[in-house]
Amino acid sequence: MSQRPDVRPNRIAVLSVHTSPLAQPGTGDAGGMNVYVLQTAIELARRGTQVEIFTRATSSNDEPVVEAAPGVLVRNVVAGPFEGLDKHDLPTQLCPFAAEVLRTEARHPVGHYDLIHSHYWLSGQVGWLARDRWRVPMVHTAHTLAAVKNAYLADGDCPEPAVREIGEKQIVAEADRLVANTAEEARQLVELYGADPAHIDVALPGADLNRYRPGDKLAARIELGLPAHERIVAFIGRIQPLKAPDVLVRAAAQVLAEEAARPVAPERPLRVVIVGGPSGSGLKKPEALIELAAALGISDRVTFLPPQPAHRLVQVYRAADLVAVPSYNESFGLVAIEAQASGTPVIAADVGGLGTAVHDGVSGLLVPGHETGTWAAALHSLLDEPGRLAEMGRAAVGHAANFSWAHTAEALLDSYGQALAQARVIRPRAGNLHTDSNHARSRAATGSSPRTIRREVEPAWRRRTGAVRR
Repeated sequence: MSQRPDVRPNRIAVLSVHTSPLAQPGTGDAGGMNVYVLQTAIELARRGTQVEIFTRATSSNDEPVVEAAPGVLVRNVVAGPFEGLDKHDLPTQLCPFAAEVLRTEARHPVGHYDLIHSHYWLSGQVGWLARDRWRVPMVHTAHTLAAVKNAYLADGDCPEPAVREIGEKQIVAEADRLVANTAEEARQLVELYGADPAHIDVALPGADLNRYRPGDKLAARIELGLPAHERIVAFIGRIQPLKAPDVLVRAAAQVLAEEAARPVAPERPLRVVIVGGPSGSGLKKPEALIELAAALGISDRVTFLPPQPAHRLVQVYRAADLVAVPSYNESFGLVAIEAQASGTPVIAADVGGLGTAVHDGVSGLLVPGHETGTWAAALHSLLDEPGRLAEMGRAAVGHAANFSWAHTAEALLDSYGQALAQARVIRPRAGNLHTDSNHARSRAATGSSPRTIRREVEPAWRRRTGAVRR
């Protein structure tokens, strides 16, 4: 990326339709994206950019506007019933959601928002509309891509619907800039969605390095009620096929069986700790993982904990000897960075962004595929060598230091600067970014040609290529 132009937005609208940044990660649709949206908003606000996050209200108790942090407002938009809608139902509610976003802007003077940043494809559809109405640039982050998820589908999982992949392709074509979590995701956007590489920026996600740092392992185990003398491998995330906690449970069962067959039992028996709640297609069988542990005969060696708030989640990381991320696909893998920042090495599937999040052989281990035997062997290779595990834990802290939300926010500001500079070059403004928008509205009110008005509000990429919607 070229050096950032000397332009930053004063206020941005962040769209997160399907999940609130205030929700507890680890259950429902709440996960790494929630953490990303909130933490980057906080860091952007610290740098002088006010952030207003629009998300769908899921309870009648949700306040219409919540100040999440200084300079960060969360607007809970009523769109459809508060409960009973999952992510696949939400396209039906994009119209009321978009209407409230537009009404909110209309209650302010023209130019209230300088830029839109949409997260996930549902938000991108709303952002596309608002971008044309407000005449401001739109930056989009996919977080996950349907084409990638379907290519690496877990056994028994449901493929993403065609409507999502179509919607993603539309957004890729319309967004002024795309922000990818890793270079691998940028490659996927180009190869699978035809994105223009010149309009893609990479902003590596991070972790709260003030919170996630090494601590007293024994104290953490006492606080969580976990045995002090056992070897603990932890899984933290939503319980669904995509995240593959069953891969860890099956591998642990094989490790336990092999250790039971040894002449001398290990001094420190193995325990698996699962932290999270059912989500996505996992909601169809919420007890499936518990039933699997029972069927494998290791129920007494698996501990299930509900999703944990951040101040207790760090204790889970500290309590574990190893954190497992066996997902079939991850655009990045925040759990891997948080664990390493806490001094715990990671064993992860060699997929997606996990190759960036984990320094293979140094801060953790990347495992090819999801076969039980391969994962059992990988667990043995680490758990049987406590010295190597301790060395990896020390290296993990140094590796995680390269990832922070401050770095992410600076990378986002780079992307925003590019988007704003492009908008000014292609659509010169008098006074501020929104003067022409007001002019276009006036023209519409006085009966100007619809084709002329559409030409005035064409997004940047269409203006560059000369394409005009008819």
